[in-house]
Amino acid sequence: MHGILVDVTRCKACEKCVLACVEHRQLDRWQAETDRATTRDGLSARRLSTILKVDDGRFARKSCMHCLEPSCVSACLVGGLSKLPDGPVIYDADKCIGCRYCMLSCPFHIPRYEWDKTVPYVVKCDMCVDRLAQNKQPACVEACPEGALVFGERDQLLREARSRMKSHPDQYIDHIWGEEEFGGTSVMYISDVDLAAIGWPEVDAASIPSLTEPLVHKTPFIGFGVAVGLLGLNWIIKRRNLLSRENGLAETTARGAEEDGNE
Repeated sequence: MHGILVDVTRCKACEKCVLACVEHRQLDRWQAETDRATTRDGLSARRLSTILKVDDGRFARKSCMHCLEPSCVSACLVGGLSKLPDGPVIYDADKCIGCRYCMLSCPFHIPRYEWDKTVPYVVKCDMCVDRLAQNKQPACVEACPEGALVFGERDQLLREARSRMKSHPDQYIDHIWGEEEFGGTSVMYISDVDLAAIGWPEVDAASIPSLTEPLVHKTPFIGFGVAVGLLGLNWIIKRRNLLSRENGLAETTARGAEEDGNE
């Protein structure tokens, strides 16, 4: 399974990885730059990765973590999101119904919605799945001049992370973010500062699907129940209106007959 190792100690916040993503996806570069300043974390439908300051002099790239057990996939009612065997979590716009459950379920708040479009879709990083099919690295990894991003097999990346931490114990916290959190992720981090600023929990967190799947499985039944309730309410209202009209008609007829009798 493919993954990406992010070494926070090597990131210089040059944002060449962000620009490479924008260019590869043929997104609006000017709008992507604008979104960096106007959105909560720099991510938007036109900016699928960003660089965040996590401490004095330390920066980290934030994008889709491509979880091993993706909560977005388990929350999607129609299979619009799926986890490929080789790592990427991808999105199929043709299946999407716009419920945005994926946005609500993601613990990292990654998927974004095209709010300004007439026919909007959900947008997220797909680890350059088209480039992977051509045996190329993701555009962001290829563009990084500092070696802060490393692409490879997840097991190999874990060995590389442990090797760096063992060789330079004074430069890293003894922890690999993404090795186990939320069931594990394909994008992992090593750092010398805490990474809570980009969404990592302060304590170990179990996989989200174990929490979302029960509700998702019940959703069709809940929806059916709501639909039946609404149909019942609609029938009652129509029935009351019909009876009201019939009573009104009867009263009008009775008054007419009474007036005819008085004459």
